[in-house]
Amino acid sequence: MARHRTHVQTRFGDTDALGHVNNASFAAYAELGRLEFVHHLFDQSVGTIILASLYLDFRRQVKFREPVHLETWVSKIGTSSVTLRQVIYASNERAADVRSVVVYFDYQANRPRELPPEIRATLEPWVESEA
Repeated sequence: MARHRTHVQTRFGDTDALGHVNNASFAAYAELGRLEFVHHLFDQSVGTIILASLYLDFRRQVKFREPVHLETWVSKIGTSSVTLRQVIYASNERAADVRSVVVYFDYQANRPRELPPEIRATLEPWVESEA
């Protein structure tokens, strides 16, 4: 089971007046994890991968200065898209589940394009099917 781990430094600006990490910050943490995952696997020649959907399921509150990390892996490889799963942890407790879909995109044609075989081959070891 291959998962990529990203550590997150919570900032004061991530929090609300009560010192809880704001819901919108979870989306930013997920983005950081996605970008770190993609850059871990590919160099700049990967092409354009854009976010098509994002789903967050909050499990618990996170407070300022709690240690936060997230794990990222692939749950599905489609024709032009990749479904990623992530878990955000705070103090090593599950704080949120994240599902996102990214699409391999051709800006000149303004449409998705098929994932090349070399990208598929790089992603396949990271696939963890959902039970």
